[in-house]
Parts: sequence; C-alpha cells; structure tokens
Amino acid sequence: MRRRDFVSGVGAATLTAASYSRIRGANERIGMALIGSGRRGREVMKAFLTTGRVELRVLCDIYDVQRQRAKSMLLASGESVHETDAHEEAIARSGVDAVLIGAPDHLHLSLTQAALRAGRHVYLEKPTSHHFEERAAFIEAVKRSGRVCQTGTQQRSGTHYIRAKEEIFARGRLGRLVFARAIWHDFPWQRRKIEPQPKPAGLSWERFLGPAPKVAYDWIRYDSWRYFPDYGGGLLADILTHWADVAQWMMNDARPLSATAGGGIYQLNDGRVNPDTVNAIIRYGGNGNGPWNLTFESSVLSIRNDRPGILFEGTDGTLELTRAGYVFQPNRGEAVEVRAEGSLEVAHAANFLDAIAKGSTPSAGIEIGLEACRPVHLARAAYWKGHQMVMDASGTRISVVP
Repeated sequence: MRRRDFVSGVGAATLTAASYSRIRGANERIGMALIGSGRRGREVMKAFLTTGRVELRVLCDIYDVQRQRAKSMLLASGESVHETDAHEEAIARSGVDAVLIGAPDHLHLSLTQAALRAGRHVYLEKPTSHHFEERAAFIEAVKRSGRVCQTGTQQRSGTHYIRAKEEIFARGRLGRLVFARAIWHDFPWQRRKIEPQPKPAGLSWERFLGPAPKVAYDWIRYDSWRYFPDYGGGLLADILTHWADVAQWMMNDARPLSATAGGGIYQLNDGRVNPDTVNAIIRYGGNGNGPWNLTFESSVLSIRNDRPGILFEGTDGTLELTRAGYVFQPNRGEAVEVRAEGSLEVAHAANFLDAIAKGSTPSAGIEIGLEACRPVHLARAAYWKGHQMVMDASGTRISVVP
C-alpha cells in the first residue's frame, strides 16, 4: 500500500484578491506598481493581493485594453488606481515601494534597471534574461541598488519542492542519478488563430518594441509576442526555465556543459517563428557527483499531459516531481507520495514580501534566476544554430562544438 503524506500550503484561494487586500490597514501594506498587465501579470498581481500585504497603486501597460482588464480583475467596484502607459511614470509615482514586471522578455533588463535605479524592489517574471549577454548587467543593477529582486521561478517557494530537496536529494535516496526528464505539453493560449487588425489607438507600438529591432506594426507580434525570437524564447524559455531551475536546484548543479536541440513548426503555420514542438538534451558535469542529462520535450499542440513535471531516475529509485506534489518510488520498499496544497504563486509572493520586510534572502534571487536561464540560452543557441553548443567553464560564453 502506498503511504501518503500531505503538505500544508500558503494561503486560501477562496476569497477574492480585492477582499484580501483589505485585511490590513493601507499604511501596513507595500505599495506596488504592475508593469505589464497582460494575462501573466494579472495572475501574479492577484497572488500578491491575496497575501493581504500589498496595495496596487499603479497599473502600467502599453495597451489601454490590458489596463482595463487588470482593473476589472484586480480591483473592487469603485476602487481606483493610477494608470499610465509609461513605465518611467509608474516607477516614479509616490507610494510605490516595489514593482512587479510582467512585460515581455525583451523588456526585462531595461525595466529592471529603471526600477532599481529609482530605489524600488523588483519582482521579475521568468525568464530573467532574454539575451545571454545580459547577465552582468542584471547582477550589477541589483548589487548597486541594495534592493530585493525576486525572479519568477515560483517552485523555489513551494513547500513540497523544499521537502523533496531535503528528504530525497540531501539524503541520497535516489542513488546515482543520471537522468532528469522534463515534459510539459498542451498550451491552448498559444494555439489561437490571430487575425490581423489595425493598430488600436490605445497601443503604444514604440514602447512595445523597446530595444528590439524596429519593425512596422503587426498585431500578431504584439498579441502573441512569444511566437517571435525578438521578444521571447518560446517553449525553450517559457517552459524549460521552470524545469531546468528545479533540476539544477535538486542536483546542486547550475553549470550546463553542452546542449543539443531539435524541433520546429510541426503544425501551426500561422506566422510564428519559434517552434511549436521542441526537444533538448542538456548535459551537466555533476558538480563532483558525476555527469547527468536533463532531457526536455514540449509542444504547444494538444498532446495529453496529465502531470507535467520532472522524472528523476537514479540507481536506487525514481522521483516524479510536479506542481501537484511528488511520488518517490524506491527500488526496494514502499512508495512515498506527497501532495501539494496552497498556491505556489502566493507562496512566492509572500517570500518576496518577507525579504523586503525582514531583510531575508529571497528564495529566487537574481543569481538563481540567471542560473535558470543558462540552459535556456544554451538550448536556444543549439536549436537556432542546428549544432551542439557548449558553455565554457566560466559560464559566460557559448560556442559551437568544433
């Protein structure tokens, strides 16, 4: 018979974000600006409001429709918030202590630098960096500011992930571990048919482009920016970042050595450039514990995927680790199942707020966020170059295998 353990989570999800926001007095809460109020930005901001420790003071987005959607989702009837399409105004606004950056990947560095220069704490959605060369600039900006910067790999704050680290990996219960297999499929939002449309009056195209190449307005580039390497890395950034971070954390090894990757647009010939289906194999040195491989497969297509996560395969057992919990199956003995409860989003938001209030170290600081991007940049380079790519010993240079 399988033994079951249950893990208590953080926060209840039954009350609305708006009702939670009134649990404490306004002068006890951290004032936040949301920069990038699209679908993901709204989800994370809702988690912050759910903690009861935050007041949303500024909504910033380059598209007025997205700002209205955020107001409808996050604010109670009659509640007001300052709105702007200019991040400079949002960051400078009185009463803003921290900034949640939910903007497209290519804007992450410039927005983070601006917020930190202004003395704001930063919660930055993943992936931290869009270009491999941005690493030093991120580290310097955070170090110089003295402010808290939390990156959006929320598994780092999950109780059952921490428990797996302490009870399975720290005790060596998997034996010699060679393979970590990460899978996540089926993303309906990225299969939508995007029809062309004239530029909306309330959309600031130049602000959307930011440091990206200057091109003429094209609705699909805005509405589905993840399809285009200029703005996002697609599945190799959106999804691999999460699972690579978990694998590197569990294995105490954040230095990938090489990667190969393949895939393509297998079905969705709709104007996208990033692949709708991809595989990658990333090799690690083992940090003194012997080499191991992280294999990754992901597709936007409607491939059944009941439990997206990572399967760790060792000589003494296996561990299936997902957001729903984990199952440890030793080669000899009884299986152990741990279920997750509560919200990873709320737990990660609370961890960030604790770091601000108590001066503690955030669970996914800037170094961790950038380490999670190393295998992403390595795999992306392998995919686009069509060759095996290697990373040098310093972790600062990627090149083609001779």
